[in-house]
Amino acid sequence: MGAAVLVAKTRPGAAQADGLPSWNDGPVKRSILDFIARTTTPGGPDWVPVSERIACFDNDGTLWTEQPVYFQVAFAVDRIKALAAQHPEWRTQEPFRSVLADDRAALAALGLKAIVEVIEAAHAGMTTEDFAATVVDWLATARHPRFDRPYTDLVYQPMIELLSLLRAHQFKTFIVSGGGIEFMRPWTERIYGIPPEQVVGTSSVTKFELRSDGTPVLMKEPKVEFIDDGPGKPIGINRFIGRRPVLAFGNSDGDQQMLEWTAAGSGARFMGLVHHTDAVREYAYDRPSPVGQLDKAWDEALRRHWTIVDMKKDWKVIYPFELR
Repeated sequence: MGAAVLVAKTRPGAAQADGLPSWNDGPVKRSILDFIARTTTPGGPDWVPVSERIACFDNDGTLWTEQPVYFQVAFAVDRIKALAAQHPEWRTQEPFRSVLADDRAALAALGLKAIVEVIEAAHAGMTTEDFAATVVDWLATARHPRFDRPYTDLVYQPMIELLSLLRAHQFKTFIVSGGGIEFMRPWTERIYGIPPEQVVGTSSVTKFELRSDGTPVLMKEPKVEFIDDGPGKPIGINRFIGRRPVLAFGNSDGDQQMLEWTAAGSGARFMGLVHHTDAVREYAYDRPSPVGQLDKAWDEALRRHWTIVDMKKDWKVIYPFELR
């Protein structure tokens, strides 16, 4: 039976004490608290040893906003525009033509492969250290087109609380994202409390080089090594984590296989999806969306009784700045 239908009693007035103050009381919140209690109670039938308390989270649309385009795409677009003068061929060559024309619909229609091509072209020819510095600089100055705030302000307060609560119960929290691993690692520890070695993501080929002064560097090349999306997610988990998660959270069809892989393990399991239902405070989208499409995974979640978080109904606040 899925965690979505497991309900634990919560004492009145315990919203602040339970570690999830930004979650409205209801079946979803109680199922999370129940799962944590059951898996961390010594001697209980669902107790999970500390070494096996692995929790994996998608990033885009699960831990922070992903509309109107994935934030790494926004970063890559800014980089492509900055480099366009050095590449006149981009003005007629897709997907770069769509980038330079600000044609987001055309770029989305070209699919994930085209988006990855844009990202890799924008990042190639840099050392990993220089690239990390470029990401940090961009995040410090770039603003979201709707909210006019830094992109790192648009993380989900309820999910930050969940990450902290899991770690307080000795779970090890990982990001497993289709986003670029080198894009996420410079800031995830500061924003989520997840260190770089616990980030799994899409990666490009890097090459070891010695500079003329003898300094060793890792250079990013314009070639994708591994796409950590869809069926790539359980492969990435196996390759880089080496343990099957007991809890996994996503928000789209790209997370379906990660949730299926989690569910296939023995013992207590928790599979969750964030459903974007709040057009006023964030965005509302699911089946037809070109960004973060939730279609097949939604059907699978309903069929298998996985937990579906209704953003509008289950979250008191969405962003940390709402608390200030």
